[in-house]
Amino acid sequence: MTPHPLLIPSCRMALAALLHDVGKFAERAGITSDPATLETHLQLYARRQPAGWYSHRHAAHTGLAIDALEPYLPPLVGRDMTPFAAWKERNADDSLINAAALHHKPTTFLQWMIATADRIASGFERETFDKYNDGEEKTATKRTHITARQLTLFEQIRLADGSEIPPSPPLSKGGLTKRYPLRPLSPLTIFPVAATAVEGDKPAPAQAEYRQLWDQFMAALQTIPAAHRQRLDLWLDHFETLWLTFTHAIPSATAFNVKPDVSLYDHSKAVAALAVALWRYHHERGDDPATVAAAQVKRGDWNEQKLLLVQGDLFGIQEFIFASGGETNRRAAKLLRGRSFYVGLLTECAAMRVLDALGLPATSQIINAAGKFLIVAPNTAATVAALTQVRADINRWFLDHSYGQCGVGLAWLPAACDDFVSGDTTTGHSRFRDLMKRLFAQLEIAKAQRFDLCADSAAPALFSEFLDSFDNQRGVCQIDGRSPAVTHLTESGREIQLGQMAVDQINLGNWLTSDERLLVSRQPIVAHTLAIDVFGYRIGLTGAEDDSGRFGPEVTRGNLLRAWDFSLPADNGERPLWNGYARRAINAYIPRFDGSEVGEAWFAEKYGATDPDEPFDAGHGEPKTFNHLACEDRHLDQDNRWVGITALMTLKGDVDNLGQIFQRGLDKPTFAKMAALSRQMNAFFAIYLPWRCSTQYHNAYTVFAGGDDFFLIGPWRAQMELARDLRTAFRRYVADNPEIHFSAGLSLTKSNVPVRQLAELAEHALEAAKSRCPPKQDLTGAPPAAVQMKCPPKDSVTAFGQTVAWTTFDQLDRARERLEQHLIADGYQNGDYGTVHGIV
Repeated sequence: MTPHPLLIPSCRMALAALLHDVGKFAERAGITSDPATLETHLQLYARRQPAGWYSHRHAAHTGLAIDALEPYLPPLVGRDMTPFAAWKERNADDSLINAAALHHKPTTFLQWMIATADRIASGFERETFDKYNDGEEKTATKRTHITARQLTLFEQIRLADGSEIPPSPPLSKGGLTKRYPLRPLSPLTIFPVAATAVEGDKPAPAQAEYRQLWDQFMAALQTIPAAHRQRLDLWLDHFETLWLTFTHAIPSATAFNVKPDVSLYDHSKAVAALAVALWRYHHERGDDPATVAAAQVKRGDWNEQKLLLVQGDLFGIQEFIFASGGETNRRAAKLLRGRSFYVGLLTECAAMRVLDALGLPATSQIINAAGKFLIVAPNTAATVAALTQVRADINRWFLDHSYGQCGVGLAWLPAACDDFVSGDTTTGHSRFRDLMKRLFAQLEIAKAQRFDLCADSAAPALFSEFLDSFDNQRGVCQIDGRSPAVTHLTESGREIQLGQMAVDQINLGNWLTSDERLLVSRQPIVAHTLAIDVFGYRIGLTGAEDDSGRFGPEVTRGNLLRAWDFSLPADNGERPLWNGYARRAINAYIPRFDGSEVGEAWFAEKYGATDPDEPFDAGHGEPKTFNHLACEDRHLDQDNRWVGITALMTLKGDVDNLGQIFQRGLDKPTFAKMAALSRQMNAFFAIYLPWRCSTQYHNAYTVFAGGDDFFLIGPWRAQMELARDLRTAFRRYVADNPEIHFSAGLSLTKSNVPVRQLAELAEHALEAAKSRCPPKQDLTGAPPAAVQMKCPPKDSVTAFGQTVAWTTFDQLDRARERLEQHLIADGYQNGDYGTVHGIV
């Protein structure tokens, strides 16, 4: 694939837009310059009010901050700085610094592209923005831009029974009481806390927090491999993760009494995506820059459909993960591990394929969670033609390699700047809410038009790869039950026929025990490279940087396209999620042996007879098999005997009413808020859950977790504890908002049940939980919360074939604990302690 000629210019525009508000970070951290330089920057970039004071002083600090960052950025000096003038040429109206810092007083075309993106990302009506643009730095929480801490969107979600959009709670006493701590992104800092714990009136300690965060940010910036600065698109992908890590909890808007509920990261990411698309739209059409700039002043062309919202949805995920042949269960743990990772990889690579075809940077991808992504592109004929070809190529790949098991539905929707305005000041109608409804509806249509099979060109080539490669001697792959076998492995004297994708998935399951970075390249770079390219990309896995290096020569010759860190969070839960590379949450926790268990005398007694034909290696870091996981709730009795049943419990759950939450949960939705809500919902399942399993629930095998759902397999009793723990943590994560909750299904089985059946049983249990009608009273005789609030059913759990509210589930568990205590006491008296524990 030849790089798109507009990719690097688009990256420059994205960088300018991403950093347009970096001055807010720097100013609040107290990063200053000499008075003369500061005054010059204030005159250039801030807005001087009639009374003589400057509003939006952060714009002046943006210029100063970019100067401080410049030594660690990719080379931005040279003759070709398209679309900008030369670096630091402040006399040139269209320098990168001017385009970034002049978003509150734009005059030129490029300055207006970022300024317009800034306005539509926030959903401002023109009159509202004019007031905001001349407003003082004061928030609706009565804090200053330094002392205010970020509100959580979750606390503001409200769902009505009908079409009415309820207002969010007030900021007065008893209203919004939660804030995010001003800390780098980690599994624990994504949780909101009480406002009183992190928000005060004194500016000095508040600014000290900002300064500490800024110093950490600057130190972390220097850990991006220097060799990667040679490729702006590669470096920008790393920088976006860095930007997320250190600005996810910085309030973006702190003027004109606005609610500080959108982070600097989410706002600037939305601005970057929109600015690139707007610039590319006019650039590719050859529009006159001066005419376009003039039209922005009074929004004269805001009804023109300049933007194209490109959606992707990976369908058939469960069919792909749980595809089974005769040999699937014998290596279920490693195979599921490889398949789950592969699914996340497919989504990432599909989005990257779209970006590459359109010449867009990674920052143009606004959403990527749970198999779905959203990209902002220019609405041009070239874009539509490229997307049509990409869709055909992706369909072809899936038909050739998955035989219709799964695929990516790709669709696009034109949009105008006016569509992003959050509300009409006269009627209260939200054009952005209408846009969201059209997006949701379009995605449903894309799901129903899989592979474009009704197109004239689809049928003749259907499954041609299968027919061409089928070997009558080898037959069908014994792992997925449908692919043509191309090789075999010998195990316990038996030959097992394998398809190429099954080989890749088994290899992934093995490599993931030691590797923690993923390389996307044109040609293979490392030994651990998948045999099947993914949409034309070669995928390799490698270990820690100290072991495998930074691959500078591969960057120089244009071979390395992306380098993603997928390591799990550190044990303490507070270490920033930053390791010098772009991060992707496509890894999941799985139970492993630490290498010492096999030598213990109790090993065989605890785990009993396992399947002698199942490949198993209890060496350090090796995944535990499901047979072993089923034994993990067994324990020693007072006579030193292993007691307790051997059983697995599957746990499957997802957030209730997710579509309603996104479509009508917020009374004033904006593009940046939508992106923030999606990112934050995904973070609980993709960041916190794996960390929680790795630190406390060591035997919970994660099949998948991300977006709004999760699927785990583990020992039966521990899984019930994990379910309760997740529910408690999720309530805290969504600021104790009773309208946001999830339902879950628990299914008890033996370890030899086929994995596909495990999935079906868990799905049936979840469906039962979702369809629960609220009971008239709980175990105490009091009306449950669901009845009191008149909210729809759900917020439930199904276990052992019974569906109850979570509150009842908790009551039952407390009753179990009391019963267990009585039985244990009786067991001691009767000398049958082991039997009692086995029953309980």
